[in-house]
Amino acid sequence: MNILFFMTPKNEVDVIYEDDTFGQALEHISKHHYTTIPVINEMTGKYLGTLTQGDLLRALARNDSMPLRMFRDKPVMNIKRKRDYRAVRASADIEELFHSAMEQNFVPVVDDMDTFIGIVTRKSIMQFMMREHEGAASGRKN
Repeated sequence: MNILFFMTPKNEVDVIYEDDTFGQALEHISKHHYTTIPVINEMTGKYLGTLTQGDLLRALARNDSMPLRMFRDKPVMNIKRKRDYRAVRASADIEELFHSAMEQNFVPVVDDMDTFIGIVTRKSIMQFMMREHEGAASGRKN
């Protein structure tokens, strides 16, 4: 099975660009109630990593002596991230996708040039599994 079947395309995914500021990232994450969001290069479309609410909170705590108005202008790529979600290639097999989904809230998908093309959410995988299970259960009842 092709993992693109599960993917939400990049034009439907909210992202933060590497040139965004801490303030823009905080506003974006807060407004949409995200815990984690992909970070990409706006010019090349390359996937660079993920930014979490925790990353933002830890950055604030480490810089508690800096006035918030100054901190809001700090580039998002200068914020230390605890870990980045591992991306999979569009050509990855389903086992690799499932393995990554067990460890992450979503799985970024990139093409062969590491250009971000979308994400696969745990929800999309679970919905597929439920449909498969229901289909198999209804097939057994006949």
